[in-house]
Amino acid sequence: MADQISTEDVEALAAEIGEKVYIDVAKWHLFLGDAHLHQSLAEQFCNLLENGLLAEPQILQVLSDVSVPLGGGKRQLPLLDLLPSQGQQDLMNILTAFRDRLDASGYRF
Repeated sequence: MADQISTEDVEALAAEIGEKVYIDVAKWHLFLGDAHLHQSLAEQFCNLLENGLLAEPQILQVLSDVSVPLGGGKRQLPLLDLLPSQGQQDLMNILTAFRDRLDASGYRF
């Protein structure tokens, strides 16, 4: 059975996602922390990791499943559609580094 990821690790992942990954709307960058999306994403990614399912298809599915309300809720778009390609790559790099840190600390997947 895999270990459970600590609350501190989830919060650290959320902080990193919130500070480094952003939504691009009309060349304006709204970081996921400012959009209050980082904590929920970190929790979802950690759940995937605990179940051994943290790979690109699952990450993209999470991003597709998160709806972001626009215009006061008049429209909703999948988060995946609002992240630039570089932002997606940054997120993948963050998650890979996070998994590697857990692995180095003895976490069992």
